[in-house]
Amino acid sequence: MGGTFTDVASWDGEAMTVGKVPSTPSDQSEGVMAGAGAAVGPGGRADLLHGTTVATNALLERRGARTLLVTDAGFESLIEIARQDRPSLYDPFADRARPLAEPGMRMGVDVGAAGHGDGVEAAAAAVAAAARDQGAGAVAVCLMYSYADSAAESALAECLRAELGVPVSASSEVVAEFREYERFSTAVLNAFLSPEVARYMGSLADRASRAGFIDEISVMRSSGGLVSLDHASAFPASILLSGPAGGVVAAAALGELIGTSTLISFDMGGTSTDVCRVRRGRPEVTYNREIAGHACLMPSVAVHTVGAGGGSVAWADPGGALRVGPRSAGADPGPACYGRGGTEPTVTDANLVLGRLDPDARLAGTVALRSGLALGAFERLGSELSLDPVETALGAVAVVESHMTHAVRAVSVEQGTDPRDAVLMAFGGAGGLHASALARSLEMDGVIVPPFAGVFSAFGLLLSPPRADAARTVNVTATDRHRLPAAAGALLATALRRIEADSGRPARTSALIVDMRYVGQAHETSVPYTEGEAWETLCERFHGLHAERNGFARPTDPVEAVTLRAEAVGSAALDWADLPAFEPESGDPRRGSRTVLDRSGPVEAEVWWRPALPVGAEVTGPAIIAEGESTTYLAPGDRASVHETGALRIEW
Repeated sequence: MGGTFTDVASWDGEAMTVGKVPSTPSDQSEGVMAGAGAAVGPGGRADLLHGTTVATNALLERRGARTLLVTDAGFESLIEIARQDRPSLYDPFADRARPLAEPGMRMGVDVGAAGHGDGVEAAAAAVAAAARDQGAGAVAVCLMYSYADSAAESALAECLRAELGVPVSASSEVVAEFREYERFSTAVLNAFLSPEVARYMGSLADRASRAGFIDEISVMRSSGGLVSLDHASAFPASILLSGPAGGVVAAAALGELIGTSTLISFDMGGTSTDVCRVRRGRPEVTYNREIAGHACLMPSVAVHTVGAGGGSVAWADPGGALRVGPRSAGADPGPACYGRGGTEPTVTDANLVLGRLDPDARLAGTVALRSGLALGAFERLGSELSLDPVETALGAVAVVESHMTHAVRAVSVEQGTDPRDAVLMAFGGAGGLHASALARSLEMDGVIVPPFAGVFSAFGLLLSPPRADAARTVNVTATDRHRLPAAAGALLATALRRIEADSGRPARTSALIVDMRYVGQAHETSVPYTEGEAWETLCERFHGLHAERNGFARPTDPVEAVTLRAEAVGSAALDWADLPAFEPESGDPRRGSRTVLDRSGPVEAEVWWRPALPVGAEVTGPAIIAEGESTTYLAPGDRASVHETGALRIEW
């Protein structure tokens, strides 16, 4: 579910059906059920696997609950003090994001060392009174040392749940890890989002019940696995990257299938572009990131997002420079060419003016494109910049591609890896229009445009298994290494219980990860771990991964295992091997030609219909390869061939 279109992919055991419907900003569940109904058809039944941006949008728009933060007396301002890092090192006017718990909504308590009895009851009574007085819509309970002993925090949270009719998030239940600022921030995020996400999930469940053809609903976690509707409502911080995670999962699966071990997924939709590095068939996962300026310790695919999509608005800044985004025209009114009242030019309008998009096409089968409106929008902007409309459109494309280049560099060069060793896997409705230029500028090892590219994130949900994650800080060194196997076994058992309770089915696979560091370091490296494995073996693996990530290792220095992580993974609805062999449509794939305005001038580009291209077919640029949900543009010098999976491999 995106900001402009809601993508749908349906698998009935024999065939895949894909499509797009316009998103419904007032109640996104309406668009979701419209898409599901169109895919299933009359008399059919299905499970609904859902990737959603509802939590992300609520955070970006600060459309959450008035949240009361409860912590130990004297630590009420910790959430605002945060870390010494500045948002922009050389910009003294750059401010941190305002905490989601405002200064008047932070309360210190003393529950006593035991965590039960009169201390908890008295604290709960005081907090409940304050919550009512302040009109709190949610409460986050964050005691300083609850990651080590959660008894006091859990007891206080239970008392508040019994006393108040609002969501209560206990930090040890949300994420039982050390580093108090990050844990507090994650718990506050969870509380802030709970009412809004619960309302949306309730609306979706209600619409699905009334529709009568949905059996179960699962929601994508940020970490790339599915959870129940109830879990997503209780832990909304875990679905903040639900939307783009499906595409990353699908990109990793396809890359492994075709033997591409290192790739960067590139998902360009209507509102934003999401990129993520995939290595050895696994998406890069991070356990500590910032989202809209707020620290979040929930595991998530390491997606980097920029406000550069097909709906991104081109505009002139006060200095007369051409800018693109981050503001988007969204679904309503949308780009000027949609004819829904939008007057500002967007990237989609630019691609239409330049001839990359078919002026007779209907996006999502319903949205007719109007070239005259797009051209008029760029005429108005061009008059501000003293440029003609075509120059302005070319400039908008150049600017948005520059933004996307910086995004790819953020997950490669800035992480110590070389983008020239990676393939760019491009999908989303607009990904194929810009992938070649982007990959060429970074000297990448080609481009892959997967099958179902326009709805690849939705398709990825079918490849995504149920998943449960658990984490706990243990702080183990060589002197007490004997503690690690028992702690790992207990945590893994917790993850296995969670997935069975949430999905109703046992895990298919499980894994353990240990965040390790040299004693005295301020950051950790995540290291795979097998329960019962020798400490020395684990340390050797840590040294190797540290050298790979940071360029050096110190094998003689003492090592500390800081945080244990467990993953329990179930069976996905679909494996790529279940898909039937790619069979092209009958008929001639050639669909004439069209003039495309490139930086070097007008070129005549052949137009091809992708579903009719057979395996092994080659297309050379300049060319346009069209399909129902997306379009791929080949610049002069590009060569595309059709892989046996139906994917396009582009080289130059």
